[in-house]
Amino acid sequence: MTPSTSTPPPPDRLPLPVHAPASILGTMKKDGSRIKMHPADVKGKWLTRRRVVFAVLVAFYVVTPLVTIGGKPAIQLDVAARRFYLFGDTFNAQDFWMVLLFALTFVFGLLAVTAWKGRVWCGWACPQTVFLEGVYRPIERFFEGGREQRLKLDAAPWTAKKVALRAAKYATYLFVSLNIAHAAAAVFVGPREFLAMITEGPALHMEAFLLVMGFTAVLMFNFTWFREQFCVVLCPYGRLQSVLHDKDSVTVSYFEKRGEPRGKAVKGPSLAPKGDCVDCNRCVAVCPTGIDIRNGMQMECLACLQCVDACDDVMQKLKRPPELIGFASHNELVGQGRRTWRPRLMVYTALMLLSVGTLGFSLATRTPFESNVIRTKGSNPFVLDGSKIRNPFEVHLFNKNPEASRFHLSITAPVPAEVSIGTPEVELASLTDQRVPVMVTIDREHVKGPIELTMEITDSFSGTTRRQVVRFLSPMSVGR
Repeated sequence: MTPSTSTPPPPDRLPLPVHAPASILGTMKKDGSRIKMHPADVKGKWLTRRRVVFAVLVAFYVVTPLVTIGGKPAIQLDVAARRFYLFGDTFNAQDFWMVLLFALTFVFGLLAVTAWKGRVWCGWACPQTVFLEGVYRPIERFFEGGREQRLKLDAAPWTAKKVALRAAKYATYLFVSLNIAHAAAAVFVGPREFLAMITEGPALHMEAFLLVMGFTAVLMFNFTWFREQFCVVLCPYGRLQSVLHDKDSVTVSYFEKRGEPRGKAVKGPSLAPKGDCVDCNRCVAVCPTGIDIRNGMQMECLACLQCVDACDDVMQKLKRPPELIGFASHNELVGQGRRTWRPRLMVYTALMLLSVGTLGFSLATRTPFESNVIRTKGSNPFVLDGSKIRNPFEVHLFNKNPEASRFHLSITAPVPAEVSIGTPEVELASLTDQRVPVMVTIDREHVKGPIELTMEITDSFSGTTRRQVVRFLSPMSVGR
């Protein structure tokens, strides 16, 4: 990997071709100022595939928070109420540890994909790329035309036509950003509640209104101006991915042996030997981060494959073989074989599978309710009443089912005991809780040492029965 700095690459990294200029960011001028990127239009098999992926992901990112499954939001993170919905399952704050497993699964999966195929996540599935290339740039092209037209419009003086085009473009940006922001806010509020808030007006729901306005402002700033700088400058993964590759990682590469020396396409025989690259710079013009892939693999490459489509189009017109630019590892470029499975990729994949397995097991064995035995606060753990010993405590029930459920409580003891349960049958709505007082009384003559009570709780909705051991405390059990 060759980061975009003036420092030459180590000898064990992908070498820059001898013709490569001093390397700077493709989005910067030599004086350090920013170049506004206007990627040229391109057609090809990879762009067609990306558009299909973008359409699916845009629908997932925007529509999923607005739909319901079994009457509950498909995705909702109600932090204030500490309740969470995910594709038909309900979770509470005590389940938050599963977020760590999910995050580890994603991280290890990303490491494995990066070691295998480079930065394909960035170019194909990252929300930044999906919305920029799948939504905002097409809007820009619709109003302002192709690359050359946009460049001319930028350089042109402000006229009524330019003002009208820019106003229409930014108004459309604002409309799209507002809709995306509403969908994002629905993740934290819920689709039905959010619709009610919109109907009642922002005056009654100022926090939700400010949340939507904040999301909209961030989207407008990001997708109208910041754009590729997020990937090149701000995203930590863009920096980290350089150390995740090895010589067998498959990345977007220029086949220098076939392409060099460059030369313009001419009719008839030529005395000077020439490679297949005609130096048309089409691969540079279509790159969303402005790099020249012929200078070697660079940190800013998003693996979007637009340069591959552009070069293949030129090769087809010249009746030359395609894939002068394509997927290849460093070892393939230097004529060596490529290993698919090697220690680095095996470790990343094993960690990902371990995380997936742990997460799946946790979800499969997760109980649909929680029950905890709590000693009554402010009172002694046991009470001596003549020949009897009493233990007061509470059972804290929490219903994690997606619907209301009825819970039946019972307690059994290995010795004769008098059990008093405040509410043996408890009905709880989804994601609600209740404390049930319990009193257990046993004659002293039956208490010879520690006694273990068995509490049984049955959930009518899921049919699950949970048994818990409760220790009966007495003077005879203290210190044992």
